[in-house]
Amino acid sequence: MDLRFVKRPVLVALAIGALAAATAPGVLAQNASESPAAPTPAPTPVYLSLLVDDTQNTVDTAQGVIAAFHKKYPNINIEIETRPGGTDGDNIVKTRLATNTMNDIFWYNSGSLLQALHPTDTLVDLSGQPFVSNMADSFLSTVSAGSEVFGVPWGTALGGGILYNKKDFAAAGIEVPKTWAEFESNNDKLKAAGFAPVGQTYGPTFTWTSQLFVLADYCNLQAAIPDFATKYTNNQEKYATTPEALKGFQDLEEGFQKGWYQQDFASATLSDGLNMLASGQIAQYPMLSFVLSTIAENHPDNINDIGFFGMPGTDASKNCATIWMPGGSYIPKTTQHPDEAMLFQAFLASKEGSDAITAAVAPQGPYVTKDAVLPSTVLPAVNDIQAYIASGNTAPALEFLSPIKGPSLEQITVAVGSGQTSAADGAAQYDADVVNQAQQLGLPGW
Repeated sequence: MDLRFVKRPVLVALAIGALAAATAPGVLAQNASESPAAPTPAPTPVYLSLLVDDTQNTVDTAQGVIAAFHKKYPNINIEIETRPGGTDGDNIVKTRLATNTMNDIFWYNSGSLLQALHPTDTLVDLSGQPFVSNMADSFLSTVSAGSEVFGVPWGTALGGGILYNKKDFAAAGIEVPKTWAEFESNNDKLKAAGFAPVGQTYGPTFTWTSQLFVLADYCNLQAAIPDFATKYTNNQEKYATTPEALKGFQDLEEGFQKGWYQQDFASATLSDGLNMLASGQIAQYPMLSFVLSTIAENHPDNINDIGFFGMPGTDASKNCATIWMPGGSYIPKTTQHPDEAMLFQAFLASKEGSDAITAAVAPQGPYVTKDAVLPSTVLPAVNDIQAYIASGNTAPALEFLSPIKGPSLEQITVAVGSGQTSAADGAAQYDADVVNQAQQLGLPGW
């Protein structure tokens, strides 16, 4: 029997019956009003990995931003992975990029260290994204190569100079110095009053902290030689043969020779330094202002005792502070989730992003996104930094003006600050240290 001729009438009858039921008075309208809309499928969960350094400030910032971002995009989940700072951390970043194993997003330096990652080859270009227009030009120049833009700022700009304990200064009867001679005199008085005048922290993984006497002195160097960055990049100026550049190494050496540093400086960690500063055991700590939020969290009763001043130079009328641009958030070309990673970048570059950071950590300087707002409760030391910026007495750190920054500076400055190497030899070693990098970057004159 041909089954086609048995089933067809049954199917037709069922169809006619269904049509009759549907077209009965009131039935069609009732079905139309009661039929539920097809449910919108939930977005597929996406999992991203974010690599950050292991300082408490950075981790707190990341957690705050991720929580706010996830609230806006609940299907996107971001897991934090931490790495050490300094040379060890640099090596991890470079190795992962070279082996195509980098996380979906990573936070890293802007300026010269970014250029060493060969961003045009390894990172996603953001230049066509609308959120780029919300970032300050001064920051964009530090995360760009040619016409391409690679980074979004995370956090604020930073002051690089000396954090000090106001109570120690009051006890010693001294004021903020505007010249190096005043700084030297203050240190004599602090020492006589029983305080360690200057903190240093050369413990394992914290050797990067040894660089501040050299790097934070750049505003004084630029004040003396306005075109130093250009000449340095063109191999026309050297640290060892330019007295104004050598001075940072000499200042570090002087601190060791005069016994300014606390007894355990060779093994102390960053955490030790911050605790000693907050408690007044050390009176001054050459440092970047990103640590202020850590002091605020761990020593809330002492944070208002902490102030900031720029590294003193030789001329009080040119007293200034060196400013560090914030690091950047980057997407490697190897990410499997470029669209979701780009949403994160857009969020970080928005007012929502800066508000999330402010809610997570106390700002340590001004933001470099145009619509960001600093709270009225900003820390006193941040107001000190802002005063330098408002007066125009600042200069960006050299690493934001020149692509040259040697990888071994922190080891060299530890040796100088520990009395193992003279300032002159340390400066000469650093001049040699930057040659390979300059040549790898293909800079003329090297």
